[in-house]
Amino acid sequence: MAYTKDEIANWFKALQDRICAEVSATDGGASFTSETWERPGGGGGDTRVIQNGNIIAKGGVNFSAVHGELPDNIKAALKVDSNSFFATGVSIVMHPDNPFVPIIHMNVRYFEMNDDVWWFGGGIDLTPHYVDEEQAAWFHAQLKNACDAHDVNYQPRFAKWANEYFYIKHRKESRGVSGIFFDRLNEKSEGKSKEELFAFVQEVGNAFAPIYTHLMRLNAGKPFNELNKAWQMHRRSRYVEFNLVLDKGTKFGLDTDGRIESILMSLPPETGWKYNQRWPADGEEMKTQRILQTTYIPQG
Repeated sequence: MAYTKDEIANWFKALQDRICAEVSATDGGASFTSETWERPGGGGGDTRVIQNGNIIAKGGVNFSAVHGELPDNIKAALKVDSNSFFATGVSIVMHPDNPFVPIIHMNVRYFEMNDDVWWFGGGIDLTPHYVDEEQAAWFHAQLKNACDAHDVNYQPRFAKWANEYFYIKHRKESRGVSGIFFDRLNEKSEGKSKEELFAFVQEVGNAFAPIYTHLMRLNAGKPFNELNKAWQMHRRSRYVEFNLVLDKGTKFGLDTDGRIESILMSLPPETGWKYNQRWPADGEEMKTQRILQTTYIPQG
């Protein structure tokens, strides 16, 4: 028997609880606050935010389950005819204090219009301020393990999709070291049942906490200086540009009259756009810049 939308939403809610517990325990200096909210058009959610921790400067783990009528522009963008919708999922962004701890993002979601029109989407991507190629390779290996448990074709396919999606076109560079991204997975697109596809999404969701808590512990104790912090602000500014200009989830939330504080939770606590900023030509900053402009760019 196929999962109902409420069963899927309940699993996402429990995932939020588990991730918050593991991240706050690893941080050791702050806990998540919880703010439940209702959407005027139908449904609501729970915004969990951690701030000023030992490791995390600002992070959010958002759960939502919303329903209602789709605006015409969203119907056109999704190429669907039905007016009513249900959408649920968990969305996560972590902005660390130490420049050597990477930013991370994950989203796992389910969208339904009726029994015949539904799909899953999501992904995980990593945005280091400084690219450590060994850690980047380890990160991609963890995602490959999660994908291979369900379909050996998923990782190369969804990694390519991530390279295309997490690309800042106006900067001609990747947001970070990419990851996996997938959308509109259903029986017709994949030849798999709803149970099989949900199992894959659960695998991705469950992979988040082990991956990120490992990277937190690995990097949080590294010393840093003023140059490192200035570069961190620079890299955060790129993250903001992507989320406000290109991110489809942000646009969907705004176009469906979502809760602004929850939608913009993904933004860092502080950043900056200094004009024509320069960096040491032979430093780690420009090494990272070159990697982001050559390694994770869309092909073809």
